[in-house]
Parts: sequence; C-alpha cells; structure tokens
Amino acid sequence: MTVLRREMEWTFDLTPEELWPVVSHTARVNEAAGFPSYQLSETPRADGTVDRRGSVRVAGIGVAWEERPFEWIDGQSFTQLRVFSSGPIRTGTSHVRLEPAEGGTKVVLELVVDAANLIGVAAGKVLMHRFSGTFDRLNRQAADFLKGKRAKLYDYTPPAPGAAAQSRIAAAVSMLEAGPYAHGLAQRLADHVRTGQTVEVARIRPLQLARAWDVPSRHAIELCLAAVDAGLLGMRWDLLCPSCRGGKEGVSALDRLPAGAHCPSCNIDYGRDFSKNVELVFFPGATIRTVPEGGYCLSGPATTPHVKVQQTLKPGETRRIEAALDPGPYRARALSGADNAEFEVSVGGVNAHVTLAEDAITVGEGGDGLTLENRLDHEVTMVIESRQWVSDALTAHQVTTLQAFRELFAQAALRPGDDASVDRVTLLFSDLKGSTALYERVGDAAAYNLVRDHFAYLGRIVRENRGALVKTIGDAVMAAFADPADAVRAAIAIQEHIGEFNAAHHADGSKAAESNATATQSEAIVVKLGVHQGPCVVVTLNGQLDYFGSTVNLAARLQGESRGGDMVLSQAIVADPAVEPIVAGLPLGRERASLRGFAKPVPFCRVAFGGERKAA
Repeated sequence: MTVLRREMEWTFDLTPEELWPVVSHTARVNEAAGFPSYQLSETPRADGTVDRRGSVRVAGIGVAWEERPFEWIDGQSFTQLRVFSSGPIRTGTSHVRLEPAEGGTKVVLELVVDAANLIGVAAGKVLMHRFSGTFDRLNRQAADFLKGKRAKLYDYTPPAPGAAAQSRIAAAVSMLEAGPYAHGLAQRLADHVRTGQTVEVARIRPLQLARAWDVPSRHAIELCLAAVDAGLLGMRWDLLCPSCRGGKEGVSALDRLPAGAHCPSCNIDYGRDFSKNVELVFFPGATIRTVPEGGYCLSGPATTPHVKVQQTLKPGETRRIEAALDPGPYRARALSGADNAEFEVSVGGVNAHVTLAEDAITVGEGGDGLTLENRLDHEVTMVIESRQWVSDALTAHQVTTLQAFRELFAQAALRPGDDASVDRVTLLFSDLKGSTALYERVGDAAAYNLVRDHFAYLGRIVRENRGALVKTIGDAVMAAFADPADAVRAAIAIQEHIGEFNAAHHADGSKAAESNATATQSEAIVVKLGVHQGPCVVVTLNGQLDYFGSTVNLAARLQGESRGGDMVLSQAIVADPAVEPIVAGLPLGRERASLRGFAKPVPFCRVAFGGERKAA
C-alpha cells in the first residue's frame, strides 16, 4: 500500500464569498475539465443510511466505487472521498479549502490517493498530475471571469447542433420575439441552451436566469414558458425532497403529479405542497439538444446550497466547527433518519451544541461557535441546513398565479378529484359599483363592451404585477398572487389609473379614437376591491385551476365592504412585512364589520383614493 499526496495553492485578489460558489461547484468543474459523467445508484440500508455507488466507463474499462458523503463548511472547505470496489486504487480523496489572505483568498487543493500496487502508484501519479493542471487552469479562468476579464466562466463548448436543430432554434427565436413574452431575451435564451454546460441546461431555473441576467423575474419566467410553446424548451414538475431538496420525482404534466414520493438519497417519504416543494423546471427541447443521462458529483455543496455544514463523525466523536452562519432559522439533522432539531442563529453569531443520541437530535448552547457530537455507536453524517426554502425554485404556486401560464397552458390542471394545499396565496376580488344602473344608463351593448374592456384593463395590471386572473364572475374578477405586495401594488394601480380608463371611453362603451376627454360621471365605472391572504386548497374546476377555502370567502366578503374607488385590505395583508412600506404613505382607516359566514366581526383596513398620496 502506498499513499500519494499532492498539494497546490493559489492566491487570488477575490474574497472567499466570491470564490466559493464557483470553486465548490464540483459538477460544473468536472464537466469543464472533460471528465465523463457517471451513473449513481442509491440503496437504503437497515440502519437508515444509504449506500451510494457510482460507476463509469473510461477508455472501455468499467470503474465502480462507493460515493461517501461530501463533507463541507460553507464558504471554507469541502472534502470528497471515493472508495473503489476494485482495481489498483483503493481510495481517492480531494480536499479544497479557502483561507482569507492579505488582499484576497488562498485556495489550497490537497489530493490523496491510496494505491494498492505499483500500477496504482503509476495511475495515481498520472491522475494527480492531470487533475492538478486542470484545476489550475479552471481556477484561473474562474478568477478572470469573476473580475470581468472573461465573458464565459470556462472554455467549454458543447457539440454544435446539427443543421435541423439550428433551423428549429432560429424558428423558435422568431416565434418568441413575435409574441408578448420574449421581452427581447429570446436569442439570449437560445444561446444559453445551445452553448451552456450540461449542468446548467439540464435543470434551467428561470429565477436563477433572472438573477444572472439582471432582468425582472416575471420576464424570465414568461420567456421560459413561451419557449416551451415554441419548442425551444421542455418542462417538468419536480416533487422536491424537504431534506436534500432534490427533485426525486418528476412528471411532464400537473395531472400526473403524485401526492407524495420517496427520496432514496435521504431514505424518507414525503408529501407535496404547491407553495414549497413542487417546482417547475425547464430543459432543452428534445429536438434542440440532447442532455446526456448521469451527472457529475451528484452530491456536494453546490447541489444542496441550503446545507451550510455537513460533517461525518466517528462513533463517540465531538467536533467543534468554525462556521459562519448568517442570522436566521436553521435545522440540525443526520443524513440517516428523519429526526431533526430546529434552532436560531442570532446577529451575534452561532452558539449551538448539536447532539445525536439514540436517533434523537437536540440543540443546546455550547459557547461560541458550533459543536457537533455523535453519541451513537456507528459513524454518522450530521447536517446543519438553513430552513429557508429554495430561493431559486419556481414553485407550482408561483407559476400558476402568473397570467402567462394560464394563457399558454390553459388546460394545465390537476386530476379530477385531486387537490393540493397552498400555505399562503393572496387573492384580489373586484366588482363594479352600480353595474345594474350602468346597463340601464348606457344600454346593454355599450355596457357590455365597457365591462369587457375593464376586464382587459384589470388583466393588464394584474399581469404587470405578477398575478393571474383566475376567473370572472359576472362583472367581478378573482385574481391570485404569490406575493401579497404584488397584489397590493396591483390594487393601487387599478384605482389610481381608473380615471384614465374612464377618460378613454365614451358613453357607448367604445374606446375614444381621437379624444381623451374626461368621461362624465354617468359614463364612468367605479371599481370595488378587496384583498386577503391565507392558506387555500387548489382544485380543478371547469377545466382550470381554482382556489377554495375560507381565505377565498373572506377575500370576497372584503370586496363587498368596499364602497368603490377604494380598496379593503385584511389585517393579514396590512401586517405583512412586504406590504407595510407600500401602505405606509396611504390614508389607512381601520374598521370592523360582521361578514356573512364568519362568527365574529372581522377587522380590516380601508384605503380611500382621490386625495394626495403621502410619500412612503
């Protein structure tokens, strides 16, 4: 047995925070290095752990190994160990750490190969030399990219698409740009699909694209949705595991979405929640680009960025970790078993002692820093993860509350009799004040045209504020939003611009062709608005997704309390942290009323429009 070691280090004039997302993305690094993707099998063990086995063919020779869990401390270091099943090499370990240095960061790479024989020694030396050179090249490219000296992260180019695929791409771009949802980004998306690394395009997340491209999230989402219709992209609904947050069950349509799934990586069963763990992801269309099966480093810091610390402890081992955790909610758990313990990190830093004993996890104070203790009689991998959900996940709740989705995929629905829970949705109800009198004043045909145009007016404002019209009920509208702040902005815009809508219409209900004269009082429409948020049940009604529950009922009742030209907001809306700064400068009146279907009087807030709006 011969143990080979090699250590390399670099110093970059960048911070560890800047370098970590790139250096720790082992899948992207391995693909850019030209390493082959591999297959991974996961088999549950009796003790709750999972046996992970990787396999790949290199130069016609099959190589298999046990994939031990990565170890890492977010922003500081990570370690990967592979135990080979056969061949001249017993184990291979790579360890990377980032250390603050004067004027930047020192990146240290340590490679360790345990060779079984002389052939293993020779093979180990070759692998170490190749990996070291590749890592040096990619590190320098990444540093130049982060400093703005390169347009691309790595010198990576996938196989060029064939002539037929190129024609399809061009046709898709033209179709997208001719529609309302491209926002000038169609060619950029096509270039990303054509030239991006496999790990970037196999799971396209619109919110991630929006951040990288510095564009509004709605634009990126609408672009991807329309790209499916144009054939440039395909889409998949993933049921995310609440522990590792990987998509372990994926279907092509909502009506095929299971009520739950099993995660082999975490060895747990879990259910679905539209607002948390049902994610819509995109990938290149089948006739545009083939995405190979398998992957690169199917676990690791970049795969589960919500995991801030992952460490493997021997039986009876206690380990103190110098981890920098941002203030917020966290959870401690083991990779084996579903038991967990939640704790908070304050502004002063982490102060926690996490103990695993008899499959029970407890968290107590442990002085400055983080201490992990394994009291079990076997090795265990312990995890500290943020309880914040996946920031880049486009949930089913978010996308189904967008007008573009309902227009492009009007038939998307759950199975008949199926329903899904949403822990929070914001609903806006509108109605016209005195609509019966309006029909009498201007006649049925003119009033109908006016009401129809007012639906388009409401729909435009709802869409611009990332909402969707769920349905119309007579002269009323029901709209849904994922974010209550968007709903309130939409309500404000509706009332602040209704005068412009009225001014653009004549008494007969048609739009003014040349004049923008103010409509008379008899011609004007007055809108009533009510907004509320809370949990809901999503069902299929009349072939479309709809919402049911007490949240819907209260939102409708609040609209009934509107006098017209105002908006009525529930206490839940006004108290929302994202809404508070929006309504801070508005004349907010607090009232209470007995509403049909509710046992106790319901408090709410009324905002009257027409006066000067105070500065927020």
